[in-house]
Amino acid sequence: MHMSNGKKLLGEERRKQIINWLTSAHTPITGSELSKRSNVSRQVIVQDISILKAQKHPIIATAQGYLYNQMKKPELAKRMIACKHYREQAKEELFILVDHGLTVSQVMVEHAIYGEITASLMVSSRHEAEQFCKRVEETNSSLLSELTDGVHLHLVEAATEAQIDKAVLELSRKGFLLDEYE
Repeated sequence: MHMSNGKKLLGEERRKQIINWLTSAHTPITGSELSKRSNVSRQVIVQDISILKAQKHPIIATAQGYLYNQMKKPELAKRMIACKHYREQAKEELFILVDHGLTVSQVMVEHAIYGEITASLMVSSRHEAEQFCKRVEETNSSLLSELTDGVHLHLVEAATEAQIDKAVLELSRKGFLLDEYE
């Protein structure tokens, strides 16, 4: 599956190979992994992904890497949840959501200058939540919610509305919902 025989893949051939790798993968592939496989820099991969997206390939950049969104998923229940909490409570919030069978698709904040800022998370397990929080710590990155004093929205998805209701109830009990701060 890996091309990495020391030969640099060029332009169109490399982008075709990236599509092949992404469409045959069952989990996201990082930009670093794609750069290793094709013997080019990660920056070249980032540019390739931009070109492929411009060509209407349904590639999603998640916190875990790149995904090719090829499947028509069964219709999921979706909801926006308004939350507010401190940085050190982010993992607990994510655990509550994934423990109820939810996927945390996106996080959004309303910024005074830029308006709405949205990031794709695609976190659906404790392991993915752990990895996300670990990367935040290792890279000393800020959470988007730190721009807005802890206030943020999550787009969540689940098989049923009842799963979302139960997760929201637990978030409420923990004091993580925005309306409880008013």
